[in-house]
Amino acid sequence: MTQRSRRFLGQLAVSLVFLLLLLGHVGGLYNFYFVEKLDASLYDLKLRLFREQGVDDRVVIVDIDEKSLREIGRWPWPRKVTAQLTENLFEQYGVAAVGFDIVFAEPDQSSGLPVLKDLARGPLAGEAGFARLLDRVAPGLDYDARLANALGKGPTVLGYYFGFGPAAGRVGALPPPLSPCNQLAAQGVRPLVASGHGANLPGLQVKASDAGFFNVQPDFDGVIRRQPLLIEYQGQCYGALALSLVRAGLGLGAPQVLAAGEARALSTSPASLALDGIQAPLDENAMVLVPYRTERAYRYIPATDVIHGRAPAAELEGRLVLIGATAPGIMDLRVTPTAKAFPGVEIHANVVSGLLDGSIKWEPAQARRWNLIAVAVFGLVLALWLPFATPVWAAAVAAGLLALTIGLDFYAWSVQHLSLAPASLLLALAGLFILNMSYGFFVEARAKHLITRLFGQYVPPELVEEMAKDPARYSLRGQSREMTVLFSDIRDFTSISEGLEAAELADMLNVYLSAMTRVVQEHRGTIDKYIGDAIMAFWGAPLSNERHARDGVLTALAMQRELAALNPQLEARGWPPVKIGVGVNTGRMSVGNMGSEFRMAYTVMADAVNLASRLEGLTKQYGVGVLCGEATRAACPDIAFRLIDRVRVKGKAQPVAIYQALGLKAELDAAVLRLAERFESALADYQARRWDAAESTLRALNTETPEPLYGVYLERIEHFRREPPPADWDGVFTYTTK
Repeated sequence: MTQRSRRFLGQLAVSLVFLLLLLGHVGGLYNFYFVEKLDASLYDLKLRLFREQGVDDRVVIVDIDEKSLREIGRWPWPRKVTAQLTENLFEQYGVAAVGFDIVFAEPDQSSGLPVLKDLARGPLAGEAGFARLLDRVAPGLDYDARLANALGKGPTVLGYYFGFGPAAGRVGALPPPLSPCNQLAAQGVRPLVASGHGANLPGLQVKASDAGFFNVQPDFDGVIRRQPLLIEYQGQCYGALALSLVRAGLGLGAPQVLAAGEARALSTSPASLALDGIQAPLDENAMVLVPYRTERAYRYIPATDVIHGRAPAAELEGRLVLIGATAPGIMDLRVTPTAKAFPGVEIHANVVSGLLDGSIKWEPAQARRWNLIAVAVFGLVLALWLPFATPVWAAAVAAGLLALTIGLDFYAWSVQHLSLAPASLLLALAGLFILNMSYGFFVEARAKHLITRLFGQYVPPELVEEMAKDPARYSLRGQSREMTVLFSDIRDFTSISEGLEAAELADMLNVYLSAMTRVVQEHRGTIDKYIGDAIMAFWGAPLSNERHARDGVLTALAMQRELAALNPQLEARGWPPVKIGVGVNTGRMSVGNMGSEFRMAYTVMADAVNLASRLEGLTKQYGVGVLCGEATRAACPDIAFRLIDRVRVKGKAQPVAIYQALGLKAELDAAVLRLAERFESALADYQARRWDAAESTLRALNTETPEPLYGVYLERIEHFRREPPPADWDGVFTYTTK
């Protein structure tokens, strides 16, 4: 068998496995979350692109908002307030109908009437005067009765909810059902079956024109894209709040559920709900897709303005009104395709608009069958053709088919009001193209070759081998990471270079840089660049490294030790010995391939990088070999540090503490740690202006173990005695040069 045949069979096998997996999802054998999520995302995109614009003047939302809560008080309000709101809507503003996205399941207690009645039956049972007074004031304190009377002043629709599952209770009185549900199964519709309800007080329900449930149905990802129009309870069908409000406001009769074909000539939806000329396509669970409109599609009028008669009458007269809440504390905010915090009452408003406009999209009953055929046919053709196609032709055909699929889907949505699910077909087209083009390139030896080519010049060979095992995790693209960076530099390099011939200088640098680079790579570091005699390295990229700070500090200490072993070799060849300073700092950095169109380099950039460079320069000022930043010290609990100073480096307004790395605590002599503690005590005295105490400790230390660091502070103390620092001096030393 030729190599080409083997490659064709391999590509065909991979393509067929991919297709079979996808067809199993389309056929309903199992569900791939990412395919469902893609379909949902495409649905949301179409909805946002093609949704109805402008304000729907027919529907107004009377809003229990923060302003209303401030003026009237916390929710729930006394029923007399809700009664006043309802009375004003009908008597003062002349609205067409009022729907409540609220349930009144319990008797009102705010008037105190139940307490007075308990007193009349109990402690004051024999007080005739109290009984007569109670009879006189009771009608005015019966807020439920007042609300019931208000509900009778016009077409009103109360809200309630259905419960599902064995724990669902049965509270309140339901409205009369729309119709029995036993005929819907024959029409392809099976509404959700409720087991309980939370409805309104019987005295309120009997006075209202109707009631509608306000249940919504989140999709698998928690987003509300659909709402039931009918729910079955004890064999009877009940209508949604939006449906009942339209019926009440327009004075329509009971709706009918029409089977597919009865509703429209070419309809392939399971069924449609018909309401005196209004049709709404239902899915198999008697739900409709919510036709969300653009932002600010409805006028919101604060409930307090209606109660106090401040609302503009022209915006309410003759309108369908929904009373609901947007105040955050009432928790009626939902996740929808158009917003992460969407008022629940506006969902019902959108359904009302969709019913009035006939703009509700519908899902064809045969959509799954169409999808299955399209994926199978197009997928098989591509699987057989792509192995022989050139990359250019393959890309052109795949792009054309993808564009055609998306175009037809957008056409079906915007013109035919069809909601299709094209994700499976799109994934089949794109997936087959990607699999065939990448076969033998990413899956085989090219992955290791690519990683080696990209990172071989930066990281040790053993790390390249490790990266090649999972090349997809590594990229030269810019990323933001918590990392550690190191700068090292030869002290007095100018003097050294002036004393050597150019060839000798190059040879010496090669020996020095090779030795230091080995130390960096032994500690899993990435060499960034050589800047003359300076070395820049970092930890934490391209490989993640939770111990990047520790590795960076140990590298700096190892470089000092390596230098002590290297200097005798340099001197043996007639070259001067070398001293270096090393700065190490940790922080969030941008790492990736950076540069210009002419030259790129894998490097790091950030303020934390600049600080590391400044720390390297400060090692000469204090006469120490390694200086580290605060974040580095905090990330290395097993390494001993000595606080050297608090400084403001050039280019930074905020002071930083700088530390000298001493070594692993477990390996250090106790005397070294005691000397560090004594110096930090002297530093504390210095920063507190206790010059005598600081000087005494520093001179004692300088006598025992002389260090340039002690001389630095003795000179500062002498200076401050002559010229005391200002009263607001914070002990920070400011450097004005790099």
